[in-house]
Amino acid sequence: MGKRDGSLTTVDRASHTKIVATIGPACDSLKTLAELIRAGVDVFRINTAHGTSDDHARMLQIARAAADEVGHPAAVLVDLAGPKIRLGELAGGEMTLAPGETVRFVRGETAQAPDQLVCSYESLIDELEPGDRVMLADGTVVLKVVEAGPDEAVCQVEQGGTLRSRQGVNLPGVRLRAPALGETDRSVAVWAAEAGADFISLSFVRSEQEILELRDLVNEVSPDARIVAKIEKPEALENLEAIVHAADAVMVARGDLGVEIDIARIAVVQKQIVDACRRVHKPVIIATQMLDSMHESRIPTRAEATDVANAILDGADACMLSGETAIGRYPVEAVRMMHRIAMATEPAARPFREHARSESAAPDDIPPITEAVTRSAARIARELDAELIIVASATGRSALSISQTRTLVPTIGVSNSPQTLRRMCLYWGVVPLPSAPIDDDQALLEYIADRGLQSGRLKSGDRIVLVAGTGVSSSQHNAVIVEEVA
Repeated sequence: MGKRDGSLTTVDRASHTKIVATIGPACDSLKTLAELIRAGVDVFRINTAHGTSDDHARMLQIARAAADEVGHPAAVLVDLAGPKIRLGELAGGEMTLAPGETVRFVRGETAQAPDQLVCSYESLIDELEPGDRVMLADGTVVLKVVEAGPDEAVCQVEQGGTLRSRQGVNLPGVRLRAPALGETDRSVAVWAAEAGADFISLSFVRSEQEILELRDLVNEVSPDARIVAKIEKPEALENLEAIVHAADAVMVARGDLGVEIDIARIAVVQKQIVDACRRVHKPVIIATQMLDSMHESRIPTRAEATDVANAILDGADACMLSGETAIGRYPVEAVRMMHRIAMATEPAARPFREHARSESAAPDDIPPITEAVTRSAARIARELDAELIIVASATGRSALSISQTRTLVPTIGVSNSPQTLRRMCLYWGVVPLPSAPIDDDQALLEYIADRGLQSGRLKSGDRIVLVAGTGVSSSQHNAVIVEEVA
């Protein structure tokens, strides 16, 4: 398989699937982030559920500096914490529960008795009803509400285990009144937009209205940030089509999702979400425990490698590393491994790509002429055995459109806008190339040809396909130009 970027950029790698890496103590230095970009990272994630505002600002700054040092764009995704519900302080710091025991949720921040539980969500007791299930510590402990009163909720232990202070609380089937976008997240979102974050992800989305609320807030500051909807609640699955339409991209957040719904359904639900995104050309990220054992090991388990490969076969645009890069012992090795799995998997994905593409339809914000031209360009490049596809794009819409063809022909995206180039970092198979002349088609082709010849990636007679615009149509991309390298 040919190299993805054609050796025309400072980052030379062959995979088309994009890699999102979470910044944390294991990699939050300029040197390590630059190494991660060279290893294959396209997007850096800042998890605002951890650290201070100063930490987050520093992470964004060094991510930008690392991209500048490497000379290759890398996007930044600011992940809002959302209304994450956690236990308060337990008596003695922890407690071990056995099936059949009874415990009580009471109001307050600190438990006063061994059988008491307290919670960071003040309205929890008001919203619990008999029959509700409460999942604690990532679902390892399961409670069932048997009695709900004005000041406490009595629960019976269905699945026992050890609890510790500040562990997570999930309430599958309980329709909480807590907004997805709370005051803290609103201030973080405004900061992210002001700081120039490329993507802002909203946690615990339940409806498209929450996406629109965040978009209105962000647009007051900057219209450049794109909104990512994190699917991790049952209500989100009920409103999936509307949420996908409202968002710019989607993340399958399998951590909380695997607690909120039956874990046995995760694989099928993941495929359903990816399919919904592919139908309307929305990039989709698969997240959580993809190479989890690489926190401590230099190689993943066979199951983890298969999980990454299946996500690619499903049609995911990107796979995400969380603790593997944030706190793991081998962040660079984890990125390289994900890249290797993608390289081994993508050539086998052609039947999946063609089937998904045949059933898809362009979203409203991609002009039909652009959509038809990008489909044709991918087909022409494949039939002519072209070495490169070039797409010049002011907004990134045409780059996104050609990305969704899932062509294996290396594709270069060029733009005068640094924000657009960074957004391309999430688009499957599109490698952004800064500083290319995009106002003159012939100058652009000569620039690409010269770089390719100098690097040895191109030779005389090789074909380049350019998605271009004549200026006649209302669509900016209404022509396909085929050039042979002289």
